[in-house]
Amino acid sequence: MRNHVEGKNILKDYRSKVRIFTTSSCPYCYTLKEFLKEHNVEFEEIDVSKNEKALKEMVRKSGQMGVPVVEIDGQIVIGFDKEKICQLLDIKE
Repeated sequence: MRNHVEGKNILKDYRSKVRIFTTSSCPYCYTLKEFLKEHNVEFEEIDVSKNEKALKEMVRKSGQMGVPVVEIDGQIVIGFDKEKICQLLDIKE
């Protein structure tokens, strides 16, 4: 998105808020994190095996006990659903 200010085009920096509910032993979580890093997507990682409050939040939001669960701007993605994640983050592959 570009804004026009005093005759200059300025690229607006918009980044989605991305949170990943993970565990340290989850191979899909690792793959998801590597995918996001490759695409320069900043994210907050929350290890639900060490944070009971976060686990309850994840289950409340997703209805799932399994990880990964990804929250992108308030939208929940269950598992490493690459197509859905690319769509929400506007990643072109």
